[in-house]
Amino acid sequence: MKKSTRPKNDPTPAAEIFKAYDIRGIVDKTLTPAVVQLIGQALGSEARRRKVKTIAVGRDGRLSGAVLSKALADGIVQTGVDVIDIGCVPTPLSYFAAHALGTDSCVSVTGSHNPPDYNGLKMVLAGQTLYGEMIQDLRRRIASASALRPIGNFSHGAGSRGSVRHADVRAAYLERIVGDVKLARPMKIVIDCGNGVAGAIAPELFRRLGCEVIELFCEVDGNFPNHHPDPSKPENLKDVQRALRKTDAELGLAFDGDGDRLGVVTKDGEIIYPDRQLMLFAADVLTRNPGAQIIYDVKCSRWVAESIRYQGGKPLMWNTGHALIKTKLKETGAPLAGEMSGHMFFKERWYGFDDGLYAGARLLEIVSRWPDANWPLKHLPNAISTPELNIKMNEGEPHALVAKLQKSGKFPTARELNTIDGVRAEYADGFGLARASNTTPVVVLRFEADTKKALKRIQQEFKAALEAAWPGISTDFSSGH
Repeated sequence: MKKSTRPKNDPTPAAEIFKAYDIRGIVDKTLTPAVVQLIGQALGSEARRRKVKTIAVGRDGRLSGAVLSKALADGIVQTGVDVIDIGCVPTPLSYFAAHALGTDSCVSVTGSHNPPDYNGLKMVLAGQTLYGEMIQDLRRRIASASALRPIGNFSHGAGSRGSVRHADVRAAYLERIVGDVKLARPMKIVIDCGNGVAGAIAPELFRRLGCEVIELFCEVDGNFPNHHPDPSKPENLKDVQRALRKTDAELGLAFDGDGDRLGVVTKDGEIIYPDRQLMLFAADVLTRNPGAQIIYDVKCSRWVAESIRYQGGKPLMWNTGHALIKTKLKETGAPLAGEMSGHMFFKERWYGFDDGLYAGARLLEIVSRWPDANWPLKHLPNAISTPELNIKMNEGEPHALVAKLQKSGKFPTARELNTIDGVRAEYADGFGLARASNTTPVVVLRFEADTKKALKRIQQEFKAALEAAWPGISTDFSSGH
């Protein structure tokens, strides 16, 4: 690994914490209070450029959250921008605060589903989720200030310091959902918050919707002592499956560390992956918005597009990444979007941001119309598929490999190649995907087919294309499930 050339006392943040969709680092190593304060100054300066006067700041339940939130606020107010501290809340409540408090801008201090020693920032300014070059611009602004001016003199023409005030948006959030989402009958459910911050609000939300709730790990604990708060991994749903077996609850919901992603488990323990959740949501939304466009990411099942078309909607495949999906949702005016990672974006009856708690409420609203809530979930279209597979490479190599695949990769039996985000090869009986992750140095692969024989054939075609593009690469694909 290349050693840092920065002087030991140089406060300029490490470049690697500025990710594609957020800022994320290891607490007290790459992400210190001093670094976060600098980011606050850069963010405040950018806010002033966009004529933003106030930013709402929330944090998840990580042990470092309070200290880093204070550092962030200190940096922001130095530029003359005000801060509204909304306390320890799920990330969707930070997004909600931007609407409810009229700031149109917010930051959530969150490590999402990363290990306990990580934390980070998800940022929205003037209604725009920051990503890509916008995040890199913050880094460049900090580097420029460090080199050319005294630290703190970021914003040109900054007058007096901004102020910090406190607000509680939890009651307004709960009332907004409970006033709109109506269950057809009472339900008994299991919810697993994995000791993430969703535990501070999810039990109350679902009880107020009319559910009897069996709580698993709803005590907020930044050590995550029971299991990792990431419902996209099957091993983290075992406790929900066990509770469903042992009780008369009919459905299980699970949330990630900051509450913006949803996991769903049926009574018999089947995991309803997010692309299948999206089919359910799309069918419901299209009854009220006939012919509407529904957005999904490149990792989703090909059945998503088929299902949307069957319901009379217009499917639009787009790049993976919550910030990219949100931007496309805003651009198109679509009422709904979703991605395989578990982020669901409702514009119909909601605000268009990703919210696992709200998605859970909307799911219960739909399935409560059946005497058996599991029936509509069990009858969603399905196919043989692999989980997300990762090929680890060195920094920069995944994008170089995928660029080669896009330019000269051979997929002889594919009927169509889509290159908006990596290479997705569509076949008469399945699909294969290879894309470079924007958050870690891996190539992400996913395969789906009508039969195991077809799945193996598609994997072999991708294996040959990958090895031709990058000799020596390890392509040990696991079988489908």
